[in-house]
Amino acid sequence: MKLIDSVALGIVLIAGNVSADTLIHAGRLIDGASDSAITEMTVRVDGSQIKAIESGYVAAGPDDAVIDLKNHTVMPGLMDMHVHLASQYTEDSRLNRFITNEADYAIDAVKYAKRTLEAGFTVVRNLGDAFNVTIALRKAIEAGDVPGPRVFSAGKSLATTGGHADPTNGWASHIAGDPGPRLGVVNGVDDVRKAVRQRYKDGADWIKITATGGVLSVAKSGENPQFTDEELVALIDTAADYGLRVAAHAHGTEGMKRAVIAGVASIEHGTFMDQEVMQLMKKNGTYYVPTILAGAWVGEKSEIDGFFPDLVRPKAAAIGPVIKSTFATAYKAGVPIVFGTDSGVSAHGDNAREFALMVEGGMPPMEAIQSATSVAAKFLGIDDTHGTLGANKQADIVAVPGNPLDDITAMERVSFVMKAGTIYKHE
Repeated sequence: MKLIDSVALGIVLIAGNVSADTLIHAGRLIDGASDSAITEMTVRVDGSQIKAIESGYVAAGPDDAVIDLKNHTVMPGLMDMHVHLASQYTEDSRLNRFITNEADYAIDAVKYAKRTLEAGFTVVRNLGDAFNVTIALRKAIEAGDVPGPRVFSAGKSLATTGGHADPTNGWASHIAGDPGPRLGVVNGVDDVRKAVRQRYKDGADWIKITATGGVLSVAKSGENPQFTDEELVALIDTAADYGLRVAAHAHGTEGMKRAVIAGVASIEHGTFMDQEVMQLMKKNGTYYVPTILAGAWVGEKSEIDGFFPDLVRPKAAAIGPVIKSTFATAYKAGVPIVFGTDSGVSAHGDNAREFALMVEGGMPPMEAIQSATSVAAKFLGIDDTHGTLGANKQADIVAVPGNPLDDITAMERVSFVMKAGTIYKHE
């Protein structure tokens, strides 16, 4: 028997006899589907898959490896449905757009992907980047060239001229030019179709649109609708032709309503959603990705003189703090909710802070954890392999010390991370 109790170099491959298993002795196990945790369990891992979940601390065979997590809670790998791995916001972000090259973004993305994985997030949906950095990152992670979570990438977000994802907002007119569909700026049905097809060509997994204004764009409104009904229908129909689903950034009510009726898969942020929008989301099966952490973060930073540009600061103060109360109302109303943080606004690696904010908003700890495991897996369409602990599921397994059902902040102290049978963290 081999006892694994530490990892000195960050990544460990379980080697040895091909017939040997890795036995994880879990003091407490949350399987991602059940409404309660189970104590004193063994997770048997064979290669990249879970072979079995067994009661008690099963004795190891002569060639088996044992991981002692008897003082921990073991659960499926976590999933964040809204990240931006290619960047991280600072007070210099406006300037950095002019001095950062494609290669710089790519190197940053590798750094942030590793940080995210070590925080316990083994799957992420990346909703917007530049230069298709996270599509390249996805390929590198899949090839085993760099460590990171499994990435579903939308490539560059789509906006209308002056919209939240127009990359030239706030620029002087003599350098802004007139960006078009390739850079994610669309006006009219033909532009919309071309932009979706370009992202298919680029290898995107999702389409991301900015259905309303936003907080951090250098533009006056954070709420106004920014796509017409005709543009939205054309966009979603074209995406469906290519097997792509659509995520919609939205703060304002009218923009959300248009996006939900048109058929988006998810609403991101949803700050000012009203009861009509909530009922439409329930009827259409549209998921809400709250990103409470991003709202709290921009609200805090809005109090610092000079941190945000003058056009951004009042939006951050007005919009950010509202998201938590919107989440509480949406949860009570029964809107489908899936975990997402908007990390890259707040710091990468802090993703799990969202759990405590969700619990403060009225969601029980187990439901919050499920929103980042089984619910997220079903939302992504990977629940046959991910999201729960069980036989024949991929061995994406994380652990935290203590019991997160008693203290949800334990989710911020991930001590063990395994992805597809490979250990990336063990403290």
